[in-house]
Amino acid sequence: MHIYKVGGAVRDRLLGRPVSDIDWLVVGATVEEMHAKGYRPVGADFPVFLHPKTGEEYALARTERKSGRGYGGFTFHASPDVTLEEDLIRRDLTINAMAEDGHGNVIDPYNGQDDLEQRILRHVSPAFAEDPLRVLRVARFAARYAPLGFRIADETLTLMRQISQSGELQALTAERSWKEIERALLEDAPQVFVQVLRDCEALQQLMPELQGDAASLAALVQAAKHHQPLHVRWACLLHGLDPASIKALNQRFKAPRECQELAQLVGEFGGQGQRALELEPETLLELLQKFDVYRRPQRFEDFIAACEMAARGHGAQNYPQAEYLRGAATAARAVDVKPLVEAGLIGQRLGDALKEKRLKALQDYKTGAGL
Repeated sequence: MHIYKVGGAVRDRLLGRPVSDIDWLVVGATVEEMHAKGYRPVGADFPVFLHPKTGEEYALARTERKSGRGYGGFTFHASPDVTLEEDLIRRDLTINAMAEDGHGNVIDPYNGQDDLEQRILRHVSPAFAEDPLRVLRVARFAARYAPLGFRIADETLTLMRQISQSGELQALTAERSWKEIERALLEDAPQVFVQVLRDCEALQQLMPELQGDAASLAALVQAAKHHQPLHVRWACLLHGLDPASIKALNQRFKAPRECQELAQLVGEFGGQGQRALELEPETLLELLQKFDVYRRPQRFEDFIAACEMAARGHGAQNYPQAEYLRGAATAARAVDVKPLVEAGLIGQRLGDALKEKRLKALQDYKTGAGL
């Protein structure tokens, strides 16, 4: 029984990057031996166990073969006879197909270290083409390592294109696809993810609403540069689309509610955000009401952030609309409803009076801003 670190932990150590998660591989052991040593099985059908003390995952060496469509269409075989090399060859990229023993020695049967030095993302074997999820994974790795100068090997991009043309991408579940999209959007160069999908013809299969051109990616570049959260980045990526297309993408990938909501709002009201300095008080009040700035102030802040990223993506050096919109929201929120209630106003009369006072506050604010 031999235990190795494998995959990303080895790759990132060799790159000098922080290692967060460690994948452990067990070679030469049976399920019974793992049980005897106190390891707890994660599931009945998958040879992965939790360490009795650390809780980390330890997987038995295994081989796999294609048995159906999509990401889940594989049959696994775990046995003490499966060698380290046989386990590593089923992995996606050479830089992820390295192992490290307990003495720190690197086992590298598929030349991952050479590809690390040459900054190349290259598939390990032709079996790469059997798993459509790898198209998204490689695009994500390209986004992660683009700042280090990595590129995808031509032959790997060709295989990714073949997968796209095969129709296999349609077999991916929304949950698995979104997981890769989410992780890619949070990388330092998320636009590379979209560019790679476009180059291998996967974008047309997965997100035909997106064209992946420079203009549509510029806001996403700015969002990453300014360290915006996931939902702002998603809204930036979709900001140039019509509301129907945004809704379709949200539903197709079952995006989290916060992402869906902000993307729809930016798609519908982003134009008003860009023209904020020109809006009449009545229109400005309607905008604030739509966002419910009185009870959900952060949602309006996220909207402003997405609008600013879009403007900067189109070449704006500064964005005075942000301060103006924040000030307008503050002015509207400052209107005190208590005197109106004390005056005996209820129902529609209270609503009309409150609206009138907020409108007056916005008129004064606009005048004070010299607009």
